[in-house]
Amino acid sequence: MRPDTPDSASAGEAPGPRAEAPWTIGRLLAWTADYLKKRGAESPRLDAEVMLAHVLSYERVQLYTHFEDVVDEAARARFRDLVRRRAEGAPVAYLVGRKEFFSLRFDVAPAVLIPRPETEYVVLGFLEFAKEIEAPVAADVGTGSGCVAVACARRHAGARFTAIDLSPEALEVARKNAARHEVTDRVEFLQGDLLGPAAGRPPFDAIVSNPPYIPTGDIAGLDPGVRDYEPRLALDGGPDGLALVTRLVEQAIPLLKPGGRLILEIGSDQEEAVRRLFAERAEYQLLPTVRDLQGHPRVIHATRTP
Repeated sequence: MRPDTPDSASAGEAPGPRAEAPWTIGRLLAWTADYLKKRGAESPRLDAEVMLAHVLSYERVQLYTHFEDVVDEAARARFRDLVRRRAEGAPVAYLVGRKEFFSLRFDVAPAVLIPRPETEYVVLGFLEFAKEIEAPVAADVGTGSGCVAVACARRHAGARFTAIDLSPEALEVARKNAARHEVTDRVEFLQGDLLGPAAGRPPFDAIVSNPPYIPTGDIAGLDPGVRDYEPRLALDGGPDGLALVTRLVEQAIPLLKPGGRLILEIGSDQEEAVRRLFAERAEYQLLPTVRDLQGHPRVIHATRTP
């Protein structure tokens, strides 16, 4: 049996059109999308396109301008390996080493959480808050890939960020992303726990964060692509999911200027609990919760009172 027939692919070998059909870009995409769909992929066509574009060093749109081109054996072999690993559950972003966020390319690796569209609301919140501030000084806590700090610095030419993460491996990824987007002169990276590395510094205009907020007991039930591949350090928020959020809310008080803004991404079922954390502290004034496109509570804004 040839290793690139659907039958052998189902045995964990190598997907591809049958030997009698030319192995064009179009056929590879169609066959692979069907293959991944049968194995439960949420976006099989997109997965196929991203992986094939990566193998061919194309932009995704180029796949359609070369739809009838035949893909050579070396490229098919690399593509088959990626498809096999994707069918086993590996996230596409880790397989190709990148993810788009806020219309910018970010390198990713297993040391960092894969950037998600919901986190773009944190960036939007900062940009709206800081639009009248010529040179805002901000902190990004739990920076991971650096996507929030770097995107904010790219979109606000005067913004300066201190980006903090506990993981030295994550900081290496973040530094590369800052260099890619030419903001290394305005984003400083510090290793440490939450706002600890910034203790004693002058207060910030804004502190932003997408902290770990998944309850420990819920992690086993996450999608395998998240549970088995993404860093637990970036997911586990303690028994109730709010262990780090609670500490961050408290630590931010002396590190925010009066009128400064704390912007936090939250789990969709945590709005009431997180708003209560802020309401219990007279140093904060709560603003309306930002909801995502599905209507789920997503980002909490609070202003530091005088």
